Amino acid sequence: MVTERSSSTFGEMLREWRTRRRYSQLALALEAGTSARHLSFLERGRSNPSRDMVRRLAEHLEIPIWQRDALLLAAGFAPVGRNAAQLEAADKAARAAVDLVLGGFEPFPAIALDRHWNLMALNRAMAPLLSGVAPHLLEPPVNVLRASLHPDGVAPRIVNLQEWRVHVLGRLEREAAHTEDPALADLLSELSGYPAPSGRGPQETRDEEGPDSILAVPLRIETDGQVLSFISTTTVFGTAVDVALAEVTIECFLPGDEATRVALQGMAVDR
Repeated sequence: MVTERSSSTFGEMLREWRTRRRYSQLALALEAGTSARHLSFLERGRSNPSRDMVRRLAEHLEIPIWQRDALLLAAGFAPVGRNAAQLEAADKAARAAVDLVLGGFEPFPAIALDRHWNLMALNRAMAPLLSGVAPHLLEPPVNVLRASLHPDGVAPRIVNLQEWRVHVLGRLEREAAHTEDPALADLLSELSGYPAPSGRGPQETRDEEGPDSILAVPLRIETDGQVLSFISTTTVFGTAVDVALAEVTIECFLPGDEATRVALQGMAVDR
């Protein structure tokens, strides 16, 4: 996408992102600390932005970090670059931070993901959830959404597969639309083509399970003859300033009931 958009002018790209985020020129100008007149001049190519203005506009428009270099290039600035030593140091620091957070979630399962839902790291508590997944789905890069919904993956053990599938596809659809990332759009198309389970609808399932279950979509998975119930939470590094860490997502599966909490603690003792 960066290559395709590098030929666009800064004004064209700014207008496209502003329209996509549904900002008026006045609203964006106020948030970015400039005037609507100046913003209009930027979009029409009558004024050139400073590097700081490009940064502020990109932040307020929530342009993904990996797409911001194209905006800098279009504005006439060099992209953010690092040499090999800097890249290696940043990656090591990012991995150490990720491992620290993953370990802190134990005995609850947690994984680190890149922006395409590929597995970067996992803690020891994830092992029971991945049990029985076909080897071809565990070959790098491991896409966790593919591994969860594929018929050879976790799907056969997900008790509420229909509900979980609707949740996963809906979330992925929103992310693909928000980022305009073709890789996410391709992944959504692939996962949508997997066999859909038959059975009761999500609302009917939740109504039968009680009022508490309507607060969040649970993941109910059968493991070693028992059904574990999880509530998925997402953690990002809000203070990250480097792309190596800024686009890492930590997905943690917290126990959705007391029985699951006790079971996970027991599994931790056995390891």
